[in-house]
Amino acid sequence: MKKLYCFDFDGTLTYKDTMFMYLKFYDSTKYRIQFLRHVPLFILLKLKLAETEKVKKSFIGSILKGQTQEKIEMKSKQFFELHYPKIVRENALDFIKNIDRNNTQSLLVTASLDIWVKPFAEELKMELVSTRAEFKNGVFTGNFVGKNCNGKEKLVRIKAEINDSRYDKIIAFGDTSGDRPMLKWANEGHYQFFH
Repeated sequence: MKKLYCFDFDGTLTYKDTMFMYLKFYDSTKYRIQFLRHVPLFILLKLKLAETEKVKKSFIGSILKGQTQEKIEMKSKQFFELHYPKIVRENALDFIKNIDRNNTQSLLVTASLDIWVKPFAEELKMELVSTRAEFKNGVFTGNFVGKNCNGKEKLVRIKAEINDSRYDKIIAFGDTSGDRPMLKWANEGHYQFFH
Protein backbone atom coordinates (compact mmCIF):
# COMPACT_ATOMS: atom_id res chain seq x y z
CA MET A 1 0.00 0.00 0.00
CA LYS A 2 1.58 3.25 -1.17
CA LYS A 3 1.00 6.20 1.13
CA LEU A 4 1.68 9.92 1.02
CA TYR A 5 2.03 11.81 4.29
CA CYS A 6 1.77 15.62 4.29
CA PHE A 7 2.85 17.24 7.55
CA ASP A 8 2.46 20.91 8.40
CA PHE A 9 5.43 22.07 10.49
CA ASP A 10 4.79 25.03 12.84
CA GLY A 11 2.33 24.13 15.58
CA THR A 12 1.61 20.69 14.10
CA LEU A 13 4.99 19.04 14.59
CA THR A 14 6.48 21.79 16.76
CA TYR A 15 5.34 23.45 19.98
CA LYS A 16 6.18 26.94 18.71
CA ASP A 17 6.22 29.08 15.58
CA THR A 18 9.77 28.82 14.26
CA MET A 19 9.77 32.07 12.26
CA PHE A 20 9.89 34.32 15.31
CA MET A 21 12.30 31.95 17.08
CA TYR A 22 14.71 31.87 14.15
CA LEU A 23 14.69 35.62 13.47
CA LYS A 24 15.30 36.35 17.16
CA PHE A 25 18.12 33.79 17.18
CA TYR A 26 19.63 35.29 14.02
CA ASP A 27 19.92 38.84 15.37
CA SER A 28 18.17 39.53 18.68
CA THR A 29 18.86 43.31 18.66
CA LYS A 30 17.54 43.81 15.13
CA TYR A 31 14.62 41.48 15.94
CA ARG A 32 13.50 43.59 18.92
CA ILE A 33 13.65 46.84 16.93
CA GLN A 34 11.85 45.41 13.89
CA PHE A 35 9.26 43.59 15.97
CA LEU A 36 8.23 46.89 17.59
CA ARG A 37 8.17 48.59 14.20
CA HIS A 38 5.93 45.83 12.83
CA VAL A 39 3.42 45.78 15.73
CA PRO A 40 0.92 48.01 13.81
CA LEU A 41 1.14 45.62 10.84
CA PHE A 42 0.69 42.57 13.10
CA ILE A 43 -2.46 44.20 14.52
CA LEU A 44 -3.82 44.86 11.01
CA LEU A 45 -3.06 41.22 10.18
CA LYS A 46 -5.06 40.00 13.20
CA LEU A 47 -7.94 42.21 12.08
CA LYS A 48 -7.60 40.75 8.56
CA LEU A 49 -6.85 44.22 7.17
CA ALA A 50 -3.40 43.33 5.85
CA GLU A 51 -2.06 40.57 3.59
CA THR A 52 -0.13 37.84 5.41
CA GLU A 53 2.42 37.50 2.62
CA LYS A 54 3.26 41.23 2.56
CA VAL A 55 3.63 41.51 6.35
CA LYS A 56 5.70 38.33 6.51
CA LYS A 57 7.99 39.47 3.68
CA SER A 58 8.43 42.87 5.30
CA PHE A 59 9.28 41.42 8.73
CA ILE A 60 11.66 38.71 7.49
CA GLY A 61 13.28 41.12 5.03
CA SER A 62 13.82 43.74 7.74
CA ILE A 63 16.12 41.28 9.53
CA LEU A 64 17.60 39.04 6.81
CA LYS A 65 17.67 41.14 3.62
CA GLY A 66 21.24 41.63 2.38
CA GLN A 67 22.59 38.69 4.41
CA THR A 68 24.67 36.10 2.58
CA GLN A 69 23.31 32.65 1.87
CA GLU A 70 26.40 31.19 3.51
CA LYS A 71 25.76 33.02 6.79
CA ILE A 72 22.03 32.25 6.74
CA GLU A 73 22.71 28.53 6.18
CA MET A 74 25.31 28.48 8.97
CA LYS A 75 22.89 30.18 11.40
CA SER A 76 20.09 27.80 10.32
CA LYS A 77 22.28 24.81 11.13
CA GLN A 78 23.13 26.31 14.55
CA PHE A 79 19.43 27.03 15.18
CA PHE A 80 18.55 23.43 14.34
CA GLU A 81 21.29 22.02 16.58
CA LEU A 82 20.14 24.21 19.46
CA HIS A 83 16.43 23.39 19.22
CA TYR A 84 16.12 19.87 17.81
CA PRO A 85 14.48 17.72 19.07
CA LYS A 86 13.08 19.72 22.00
CA ILE A 87 10.76 21.96 19.96
CA VAL A 88 9.26 18.95 18.17
CA ARG A 89 6.27 17.25 19.81
CA GLU A 90 7.33 13.87 21.22
CA ASN A 91 4.33 11.95 19.90
CA ALA A 92 4.96 13.46 16.44
CA LEU A 93 8.56 12.22 16.57
CA ASP A 94 7.40 8.74 17.62
CA PHE A 95 4.89 8.68 14.76
CA ILE A 96 7.51 9.77 12.20
CA LYS A 97 10.06 7.21 13.46
CA ASN A 98 7.54 4.42 12.80
CA ILE A 99 6.73 5.37 9.20
CA ASP A 100 7.34 2.53 6.75
CA ARG A 101 9.78 4.34 4.46
CA ASN A 102 9.65 1.67 1.73
CA ASN A 103 6.05 2.37 0.78
CA THR A 104 5.64 5.95 1.92
CA GLN A 105 6.53 9.40 0.65
CA SER A 106 6.61 12.10 3.34
CA LEU A 107 6.38 15.84 2.71
CA LEU A 108 7.01 18.64 5.18
CA VAL A 109 4.59 21.31 3.94
CA THR A 110 5.12 24.70 5.55
CA ALA A 111 4.57 28.42 5.14
CA SER A 112 7.91 28.92 6.94
CA LEU A 113 10.96 29.68 4.81
CA ASP A 114 13.13 26.89 3.46
CA ILE A 115 16.24 28.54 4.92
CA TRP A 116 15.56 27.50 8.51
CA VAL A 117 13.25 24.49 8.00
CA LYS A 118 15.58 22.58 5.65
CA PRO A 119 17.74 21.03 8.43
CA PHE A 120 14.55 19.78 10.18
CA ALA A 121 13.22 18.25 6.93
CA GLU A 122 16.55 16.50 6.35
CA GLU A 123 16.63 15.12 9.91
CA LEU A 124 13.01 13.90 9.63
CA LYS A 125 13.79 12.38 6.18
CA MET A 126 11.09 14.38 4.42
CA GLU A 127 10.98 16.33 1.20
CA LEU A 128 10.50 20.03 1.89
CA VAL A 129 7.60 21.96 0.35
CA SER A 130 7.87 25.50 1.73
CA THR A 131 7.97 29.23 1.10
CA ARG A 132 11.25 29.78 -0.75
CA ALA A 133 13.73 32.55 -0.07
CA GLU A 134 15.13 34.37 -3.10
CA PHE A 135 18.91 34.72 -3.37
CA LYS A 136 20.78 36.72 -5.99
CA ASN A 137 24.56 36.40 -6.23
CA GLY A 138 24.53 34.56 -2.90
CA VAL A 139 22.62 37.32 -1.06
CA PHE A 140 19.02 37.23 0.26
CA THR A 141 16.89 39.78 -1.61
CA GLY A 142 14.15 39.90 1.01
CA ASN A 143 11.74 38.41 -1.53
CA PHE A 144 10.21 34.97 -1.99
CA VAL A 145 10.43 32.72 -5.03
CA GLY A 146 6.75 32.29 -5.88
CA LYS A 147 3.98 32.66 -3.32
CA ASN A 148 3.80 32.19 0.44
CA CYS A 149 3.21 28.42 0.89
CA ASN A 150 -0.05 28.59 2.82
CA GLY A 151 -3.74 27.79 2.29
CA LYS A 152 -4.55 26.86 -1.33
CA GLU A 153 -0.90 27.38 -2.29
CA LYS A 154 0.06 24.39 -0.09
CA LEU A 155 -2.09 22.19 -2.29
CA VAL A 156 -0.72 23.69 -5.52
CA ARG A 157 2.82 23.00 -4.32
CA ILE A 158 2.06 19.45 -3.09
CA LYS A 159 0.56 18.54 -6.48
CA ALA A 160 3.60 19.99 -8.27
CA GLU A 161 5.92 18.01 -5.97
CA ILE A 162 4.21 14.63 -6.41
CA ASN A 163 3.57 15.24 -10.13
CA ASP A 164 1.31 12.43 -11.35
CA SER A 165 2.29 9.90 -8.69
CA ARG A 166 -0.55 7.68 -7.49
CA TYR A 167 -1.13 6.75 -3.87
CA ASP A 168 -3.49 4.29 -2.20
CA LYS A 169 -3.90 6.72 0.66
CA ILE A 170 -3.02 10.38 1.30
CA ILE A 171 -2.85 11.43 4.96
CA ALA A 172 -2.40 15.06 6.02
CA PHE A 173 -1.75 16.71 9.37
CA GLY A 174 -2.33 20.39 10.19
CA ASP A 175 -3.34 22.77 12.96
CA THR A 176 -4.59 26.04 11.43
CA SER A 177 -7.01 27.35 8.79
CA GLY A 178 -4.01 27.60 6.43
CA ASP A 179 -3.93 23.78 6.39
CA ARG A 180 -7.64 23.28 5.60
CA PRO A 181 -7.34 22.91 1.78
CA MET A 182 -4.61 20.26 2.30
CA LEU A 183 -6.65 18.45 4.98
CA LYS A 184 -9.82 18.44 2.83
CA TRP A 185 -7.95 17.14 -0.21
CA ALA A 186 -6.35 14.21 1.63
CA ASN A 187 -8.14 10.88 2.14
CA GLU A 188 -7.52 11.42 5.84
CA GLY A 189 -7.12 14.94 7.24
CA HIS A 190 -6.03 15.14 10.87
CA TYR A 191 -6.46 18.45 12.70
CA GLN A 192 -4.22 19.01 15.77
CA PHE A 193 -3.56 15.26 15.81
CA PHE A 194 -0.31 15.50 17.82
CA HIS A 195 -1.55 18.10 20.33
